[in-house]
Amino acid sequence: MTIPEKEWILILDYGSQYNQLIARRVRESQVYCEIHPFNVDLKQFESNPPAGVILSGGPMSVNEKGAPEFNRAVLDLDVPVLGICYGLQVMIHTTLTGSVANAEKREFGRAQISVIKRNALFAGIPDTSTVWMSHGDHIIRLPDTFEVIARTDNAPVAAVKDSTRPVYGVQFHPEVIHTDHGREILHNFVRNICGLTGIWTPGSFIESTIDRIRETIGNGKVICGLSGGVDSTVAATLIHRAIGDRLLCVFVNNGVLRKNEFRDVQHLYTEKLKLPVKAVDASDLFLDRLEGVSDPEAKRKIIGNTFIEVFDEAVSDDDGFTHLAQGTLYPDVIESVSFRGPSVTIKSHHNVGGLPDKMNLALLEPLRELFKDEVRKVGLALDIPREFIGRHPFPGPGLSIRILSDVTREKVRLLQDADAIFIDELRSQNLYDSVWQALVVLLPVQSVGVMGDERTYEYVVGLRAVTSVDGMTADWAHLPYEFLARVSNRIINEVIGINRVVYDISSKPPATIEWE
Repeated sequence: MTIPEKEWILILDYGSQYNQLIARRVRESQVYCEIHPFNVDLKQFESNPPAGVILSGGPMSVNEKGAPEFNRAVLDLDVPVLGICYGLQVMIHTTLTGSVANAEKREFGRAQISVIKRNALFAGIPDTSTVWMSHGDHIIRLPDTFEVIARTDNAPVAAVKDSTRPVYGVQFHPEVIHTDHGREILHNFVRNICGLTGIWTPGSFIESTIDRIRETIGNGKVICGLSGGVDSTVAATLIHRAIGDRLLCVFVNNGVLRKNEFRDVQHLYTEKLKLPVKAVDASDLFLDRLEGVSDPEAKRKIIGNTFIEVFDEAVSDDDGFTHLAQGTLYPDVIESVSFRGPSVTIKSHHNVGGLPDKMNLALLEPLRELFKDEVRKVGLALDIPREFIGRHPFPGPGLSIRILSDVTREKVRLLQDADAIFIDELRSQNLYDSVWQALVVLLPVQSVGVMGDERTYEYVVGLRAVTSVDGMTADWAHLPYEFLARVSNRIINEVIGINRVVYDISSKPPATIEWE
């Protein structure tokens, strides 16, 4: 992975579910960071070393057989280090002269921390505050040069500092929202202790990315697949700024877009954004290949492979195209590739795992270092209309992965109609912008109903609406009962083939935003 900024933080992954949150908090301080496995070869960073290192938490005990170990070479980088939970414990246990043991009383959830020695990490933090604990091991002996700087009632060693160098550790998780002053603690580390100025801004990203695109493309040409979503649109706009008319955007109707999406988005691209767009209606090709397919991974692969074929055919009369652009984001890369130490692959993303092994075009992913909220900020800085930037995320595999069974044309029609009603009502009731993402899923069950004194046996749909900042964590949206009743009534009355509507009240985690 390339490092786009000269000042950056390295996050070493020990398997924590909160790794992406650590990265988000660092970037909120306008500092670039990347997540790499705990055992990454640090020599690859010699030309552009990190200004600091954060060791993530992890699910294992440092005393378990096969537990990830700490690489002593991290300390040899001679930069500030912050260990979080397991990251602190493994640093103390593996290479330093302290020891860690299983505690008689584990600590999970909120706890009151007391700062007992003022230091740079807790600058501006109250003497007592709430933090989020999640650990079963405790540090029972510190190395001689370390001192305790904070504690809780149950954890005498809640935060530490090496008195001889800028090495810190916290037993709690500053990256989660449950820690009252976690953002400030991480800000203190990356901006004050590491001495970084905060140059990771939308403007700096645009400038450096345009330069990298030009360097990568040279005299070549780029074909960009537009999905109608924010990510691919921002990517296309960036590339257009970089190489102008050597970009061709292809907007494909894959048959599983939202209702009227193919028509409406074409108008947006050509009339408002002035992007060079070639529209291709390949809906029959996609739907034929998806017919009868139930497995969501298979759907992603089929759509990814078919997209590439359509792109190749769209430019078959011009051999000047050298690159295929996609709107892949950093969470897509993290969730799709099991390179983050022991972290588990959640799913293959359509922009990553769905690509065929061999392509005629090289891949260009100008947004692969960004989180979703960063993409929106970049889009606004590129003067993309705010109403478009505010569009809810929509998956590349489209409605196919919201049909929780085999894909048929009739099921696509049902879902398109139900989805259109849900989105239309959100907009008309001024609720659309208060929701991060809203969607409808067609469930693989049918239920008995009574309509017009007749017995029906029709499909069930689930409404899903969540609130979030960046999609990594999300809560179900507490929409008014009257609103949900109206949506349900409209779907059942207007969409022939659906007779029951349910509402999903699951949060992420443990659920995901999409059902598949």
